[in-house]
Amino acid sequence: MCRMPQEPARERRVGSQVRRSVMQLILDRRLRPGAPLPTEAELMEELGVSRNSVREALKALQALDIVEIRHGYGTYVGQASLTPLADGLTFRALVQLGDDTHALAEILQVREVLEEGLVRRVAVLLTDEELRQLEALVRKMEESADGGAAFPELDREFHETLYRALGNELVPQLLGAFWNVFNRVAGVRGWVRDPAPDVTVSRHRDIVTALRARDVERAQRAMADHFRGIAARSQQGARGVG
Repeated sequence: MCRMPQEPARERRVGSQVRRSVMQLILDRRLRPGAPLPTEAELMEELGVSRNSVREALKALQALDIVEIRHGYGTYVGQASLTPLADGLTFRALVQLGDDTHALAEILQVREVLEEGLVRRVAVLLTDEELRQLEALVRKMEESADGGAAFPELDREFHETLYRALGNELVPQLLGAFWNVFNRVAGVRGWVRDPAPDVTVSRHRDIVTALRARDVERAQRAMADHFRGIAARSQQGARGVG
């Protein structure tokens, strides 16, 4: 009986170990994004591995945005952004063949649960100035809708502004990843318009009205209604994603 070669499995284990070692080195030395990493030769000596193992590990970590390779300059600590997550979720949705609407519904469901919880927290934190900023964005949405123009960037700015009071840097990154996935899949599938911009405006206004009243329960219900509208429009092949 022929046995499968064991070398590929061994190489994968070594590669995984080297990647973990480089990440641990970054943590141990408390290197911040943008900080230079040791050279290939220094990593080879410190980790006791070959040049090829170091290079393969750095390439894999670059794909995860954990390191940044600047050819001719060296390797630096990356931003560890959520871009790889967005790329993976986009591929997951598109690879579903004809069922990408279901894949998008799953992403929307996760985002809905996240935002319903976040809006409860932020409802008691928003300042009058932040509420005025949200109201101004809704007015701009209304003007765009009246003029027959789409307003995806205003929509995105609304949600980013809404949660800024939390002071949590991960929140806009995570919501932005979900947003980018939805828009990229919508673009590939040719979903180019929101069939009900007036409804989109109304849902955002309801959220602000509840927040202005400091009514946490009402704000959560308004956010839930908002997401039900997004889900319904996505099933129609629309691009209303805010």
